Amino acid sequence: QVQLVESGGGLVQPGGALRLSCVASGFTLDSYAIGWFRQSPGKGRERVSCISSSGGSTYFADSVKGRFTISRDNAKNTVYLQINNLKPEDTAVYYCATALMTGLGCWQDDYRGQGTQVTVSS
Repeated sequence: QVQLVESGGGLVQPGGALRLSCVASGFTLDSYAIGWFRQSPGKGRERVSCISSSGGSTYFADSVKGRFTISRDNAKNTVYLQINNLKPEDTAVYYCATALMTGLGCWQDDYRGQGTQVTVSS
């Protein structure tokens, strides 16, 4: 059974940091590009960041560049999203998904997790 499970979300103050994890089971993660996406009632779905299967290529949305870092540990079947200097507008459910990457960006593909809530508030 293919599964992606996110963890690491929570309630943080503006300026704080979190590290989100995405653990895959039922398939070998190193064959897939993986993306992080977020969804909030006010903004809908937004792509945040993606990383290629080898980790050699990454993509970041303009709104998170310089604050978010994406990495992967294929031996652990895990992709991470380090999010720093959090802002209230980062509040959303963050989920990981298999992704398609091109030079223009990345798009969600077949498999996705349920998500983890990130709330930024003082």
